[in-house]
Amino acid sequence: MPYRTTASDNKQCLSYMSEFSGKVAIVTGSTSGIGEAIARALHALGASVVINSSSSVETGQQIATSLGDNAIYVQADISDKASGQRLIDETLKQFGQLDILINNAGWTTLIAHHDLDALTDEIFQKTFDVNVTGTWMLTKAAMAHLKKSDDGNVVNITSVAGVRPIGSSMAYSMTKAALNQMTVLLAKSCGPVRVNAVAPGLVETPWTKDWQNQHDAVKAVAPLHRSATMEDCVQATLGLLRTKYATGQIFVVDGGLTLVL
Repeated sequence: MPYRTTASDNKQCLSYMSEFSGKVAIVTGSTSGIGEAIARALHALGASVVINSSSSVETGQQIATSLGDNAIYVQADISDKASGQRLIDETLKQFGQLDILINNAGWTTLIAHHDLDALTDEIFQKTFDVNVTGTWMLTKAAMAHLKKSDDGNVVNITSVAGVRPIGSSMAYSMTKAALNQMTVLLAKSCGPVRVNAVAPGLVETPWTKDWQNQHDAVKAVAPLHRSATMEDCVQATLGLLRTKYATGQIFVVDGGLTLVL
């Protein structure tokens, strides 16, 4: 017998599709990968979304156009204080409020941990400028506006490299540990705004598509025998946004990898 939807089913479906209706979200670094996936998911669930990148302007504009109503693109380099403030200002100009800040923008480059000379001062500084200082400045600028929301939220996309001595470089690992600590400090100090983090393990993204050796290594040892997907990160982010009594949580999404490292 074929399954038939009922009026209750349809109502529940419509409610789900409008779950974040009336909310405004900034997703930094959202012209590809995890950030784009999160932005698209929030928009599909009814949120107005601000797409952002430091470059990739054409791609950002295309994504915003593809989403249609209630989506804009704002170019801004979060490591520059004035540029980050402009991101906030443009959001408020367009939508009049800010309810959700997803700090996804980040920067890294592959450097073997034992090769201290390869981790130059310039690379070290840029990694911290974007991943830590930029995230701090943007969150600080957004906080007063988030506090006006009936459920203000910050979700920082960090990494298991922030809880284990692993990652694409030593600098990257240090920045993600700093972001995890920033998360709990802000959660402690800035309520009722909720501040949480999603800390993925290795994720299958366009950036890691050529990292077959790394993906194979994770598959061999992680209890769930695969790398994370972008959808895994989306669902973790949505879970934290939906759990209204959760703050200061570092949600490790790694298929159990850190259990065996």
